[in-house]
Amino acid sequence: MESSEITEEETRSQKMAGTVNWGTATVIGVFAGLFYGGSKEAAASVSKDAEVMLKLGSTPDKREQYRLMRDAMEKRFIRVTRGSIVGGIRLGMFTAAFYGLQNLLAEKRGVHDVYNVVGAGSATAATFGLIMPGSLQWRTRNVMLGSALGAAVCFPLGWLHLKLVEKANEGTGTTDGNEVKGGVGAAIERLEGHLNKGDVKST
Repeated sequence: MESSEITEEETRSQKMAGTVNWGTATVIGVFAGLFYGGSKEAAASVSKDAEVMLKLGSTPDKREQYRLMRDAMEKRFIRVTRGSIVGGIRLGMFTAAFYGLQNLLAEKRGVHDVYNVVGAGSATAATFGLIMPGSLQWRTRNVMLGSALGAAVCFPLGWLHLKLVEKANEGTGTTDGNEVKGGVGAAIERLEGHLNKGDVKST
């Protein structure tokens, strides 16, 4: 009974190979979104900083120059902070929805394959296309386009990811098996050696 339960658990773990931890992926997505959104706003602030420098050159009053510099720095800080927060929320929500659907499909189907990745990508992209602002016709277009693009992008990426996971598991399983077998074999040989010595002394 216990051996059959262990076999089922091993088979289930092998089927679920390649699934990604939802929480870890969401945290990574949030931080990536924070970095991307902040860097995008910082790059967009370069042209506005040039305008401020032109105003500083045409303003002889030191107090006015100080006020312009302070306002420019405050606005830039607000823009970068807002961009980071919005980017983190958007990418974090997308990552959470994608990997949540992927793990849900793997749990319901009992196997994790490329179709789970394609389904999760298509559904997530379609959902985000639906919640985007615009008319009903525009949202319908975004849903159809997002569904198609999500499936088209996720199929090769999911296939490549699963192939890499399979290769990594094969290499890890082979290495671990050899190490365990070598360690157990060495221990058995030492034990047999001690027993043989004890038999020789007793005779």
